[in-house]
Amino acid sequence: MNHRLIYVMGPSGAGKDSLLDWLKSKLPPQSPIRFSKRTIDRPLQALGEQHESVDSATFERLQKEKSFAMHWLANGRQYGVRHGELAPLRQQQWLLVNGSRAYLPEALRQFEGLNVLHISASADILRTRLLARQRETPEAVEARVQRAVAYSVPPTCHCMNVLNDTTLDDAGAVLMNALSALPGWPAG
Repeated sequence: MNHRLIYVMGPSGAGKDSLLDWLKSKLPPQSPIRFSKRTIDRPLQALGEQHESVDSATFERLQKEKSFAMHWLANGRQYGVRHGELAPLRQQQWLLVNGSRAYLPEALRQFEGLNVLHISASADILRTRLLARQRETPEAVEARVQRAVAYSVPPTCHCMNVLNDTTLDDAGAVLMNALSALPGWPAG
């Protein structure tokens, strides 16, 4: 069952959300591929991930109630994936979960056999994208870029790497090729 779980991760600025949106737009409606919805302690925005928005106190309550199959803290925000979001796996469907690099060791322990999709970009591209957001100081951006450059995926997991440095269509083609190579991945 866990071999149908694809754990997506990568640094801020790598274009994970954009690439996942691209993938959603290319899959046929009857596709057995699902995308989990995350619970995050931040407000919804018109653009970006359409997550379940809760305040910090509600997130902590849900965590204490063991409502999450996965949960982590990243960049000052709390993220969780509720147990019900994993239902497609029990129905023999594929499931993409937008996770965190820091949580990967726990995800590998919890879900042996999962596939990792690491979306990244070169340091210059990350820096440019993060500075364009104007959310952080140049020093904070540089710290993020250096963490991204220093990160390496554990060699013990099955990892697909997608470099998202040029166009979404180029990165999407690499992504589709990587996914289609997975044993049992649905054709077409």
